[in-house]
Amino acid sequence: MAGNAGNAGNAGNAGNAGNVGNAGSGGGWIFPDRVDLPFITEPGVSTYRTTVTEFPDRSWTADWFAWRLLAEFAINDGWSTITVAQPNYASTGAEIDTLVTMAKDERADALGEIFAQNDEFLSYFMALLNVTPSSHPSTCRVMTTASLIALHVVMYWKAYYKRPRPSQICPALLPPIQVPGHASYPSGHSTQAHLVALCLKLVIPASVQPMANDLTVLADRIARNREIAGLHYPNDTNAGVQLADDIYNILIDQTSVPSFADLIEAAQDEWP
Repeated sequence: MAGNAGNAGNAGNAGNAGNVGNAGSGGGWIFPDRVDLPFITEPGVSTYRTTVTEFPDRSWTADWFAWRLLAEFAINDGWSTITVAQPNYASTGAEIDTLVTMAKDERADALGEIFAQNDEFLSYFMALLNVTPSSHPSTCRVMTTASLIALHVVMYWKAYYKRPRPSQICPALLPPIQVPGHASYPSGHSTQAHLVALCLKLVIPASVQPMANDLTVLADRIARNREIAGLHYPNDTNAGVQLADDIYNILIDQTSVPSFADLIEAAQDEWP
């Protein structure tokens, strides 16, 4: 059973921001070289030099590019003005009863999505919009950046309220995946997914706008799957929706995070 210790490294929601390898942009390649005759020994190849003077902007993968914008977002005072109302502790018992019913009636059918969306769910948005990191690199950067920034803010509030997970109160919920190593409220998956959906609505053109509602429905579904898994209260999900709105209002203020405004414009240019 020692292999299960590897689960301790699963940072849960953090995977949504960094594990874009599953979505096709961060996996990289492996090129085994010959021990006795490496490529560098081929005639003439070692003498060629490029004129590159700086790391190309296009070479930043979406996950690392997102960290650049997170730094810009974090030093801005705007996000510290966000206020998240305290959890509705009075409803905890009723919410757990709801989660028990979900576990009985829905968990078996939802397991596939629960597992798939645990480490990352950006690929669901990519599939819905029929985009890839190669076809729409800036659009994918928007998604990854929104997810990472949401994670940054939500962790502040999780640490502030320290709400226990539902299964810490009702162990019989027994989530089918490891309970993340951070507090319950607000829901990270809800905040991230809904912020991604909001930002994508800024990007897609009028010809695709009828799909805008699908983005919200997908975000709702991702968040609700965490409730079915017994990881979050409905109150956590609702707080995540509101928090996503608050973060979005900061991001669209071009004076707050100028680089994000530039990224949105670049993503819009990728759509006909």
